Amino acid sequence: MAKKPRILVVDDEAPMRESLKDWLMEDGYEVGLAGSGKEAIVMSLERTWEVILLDLKMPGMDGLETLKRLKGEDVKTDAEILVMTAYASIDTAVQAMKEGAFDYLVKPFDPDEIEMQIKRIIAHKDLIQQNILLRQKLEEKTQCDEIIGKSDAMQEIFELISRVAPADSTVLITGESGTGKELVAQAIHGNSQRCYMPFIAVNCGALPDSLLESELFGYEKGAFTGAEHTKKGRFEMADKGTLFLDEIGDVSLKTQVDLLRVLQERKFRRLGGQDEIEADVRILAATNRDLKEAIRENQFREDLYYRLNVIHIHIPPLRERKEDIPLLARTFIRRYCLEMNKEPLKISDPALKLLTDYNWPGNVRELENIIERALVIGGGKEIVSDDLPFSGKEPEPESYPKSLKMMEKVHIERILEETGWNISRAARELDIDRQTLYNKIEKYKLKRKSS
Repeated sequence: MAKKPRILVVDDEAPMRESLKDWLMEDGYEVGLAGSGKEAIVMSLERTWEVILLDLKMPGMDGLETLKRLKGEDVKTDAEILVMTAYASIDTAVQAMKEGAFDYLVKPFDPDEIEMQIKRIIAHKDLIQQNILLRQKLEEKTQCDEIIGKSDAMQEIFELISRVAPADSTVLITGESGTGKELVAQAIHGNSQRCYMPFIAVNCGALPDSLLESELFGYEKGAFTGAEHTKKGRFEMADKGTLFLDEIGDVSLKTQVDLLRVLQERKFRRLGGQDEIEADVRILAATNRDLKEAIRENQFREDLYYRLNVIHIHIPPLRERKEDIPLLARTFIRRYCLEMNKEPLKISDPALKLLTDYNWPGNVRELENIIERALVIGGGKEIVSDDLPFSGKEPEPESYPKSLKMMEKVHIERILEETGWNISRAARELDIDRQTLYNKIEKYKLKRKSS
């Protein structure tokens, strides 16, 4: 809760009311006072209280009757109620809990005891609110709404997601860059028993080896120069939830050994740490590489491959399911028109044919970016062919940069964009190592243009 809760104190003894008020106001709470059950009901109808401290033994309407009225149809208070009594009767306590009391306090009590109970109530209310938000997020995800496709291939993937999600098995998701591997992972998590717990994603291809290990496993204070405090890794952050390891094929052999150990033993150590930490995490992994080929080239461990490939989901490239392109295009048009506060646009038949005939090396991600671009630069009531960047022509030589340095910068930037800024894949296409590519990015101050 962002602010301290409002508290209503209900007690027929004025000294007790005033003492409780003083204690609570010293701790920064807003406090109301009621001298009887009837007064408490009136005050609960007039305004909202988060916590009610209610004395059980009062003349006239006693505490149990007041509790029933507060929780009944007349008032329906959302406040958590702590009942107070000088009579330590277990029967009374049980009856109060049955009528909806949060807990039971026995007089005499000290301020620390009340403060502890109020903190428990705050934590309880926060947990309820978090669960409401998580349920709302879950409802947005469980039907795979973000994964779009009417092709037979996509329908098979939807069916496979529904079957594998309830299990706790490791899943390997393969497919080219931009096909939607992370969306599939999110759908698996959203339909699983871990859906209310964290979904943590790590792009293994975007991190140098030196950072990936600490990112995954965390580190202890003093583990290395600059480690000024202990930091949890992604495995700990994903406790009881799902860890998505994107571009797993780009992980170094050393880190592969560490991952294999976690998958086998379900335990790991932070960098510089001695204590083993349990890893109650479901692993989902994805790659655009052919891992069997990587195994033959001694770039990927065969034992890790079989640990990851318990269940395999392959997402076909967009060029192999072209019947999905019109549906995807219209979905992206609706989405971006809404974001840009535009009237919903149509797409002309010639423009749609251009989209369908294109080979889509960047897959669904590239299609989404092109639709967004078309909506930004287009001025009509529909997207037309001229709004699409498919000229079919190579740039004239005169348009190339004159200097070799600038040519290198433009070429590296183009390859990075084409690969979705997948550092490992871009380095392979450029025929350089990852560290050299990081150095070039720093040298030319390159920044990602598209998501």
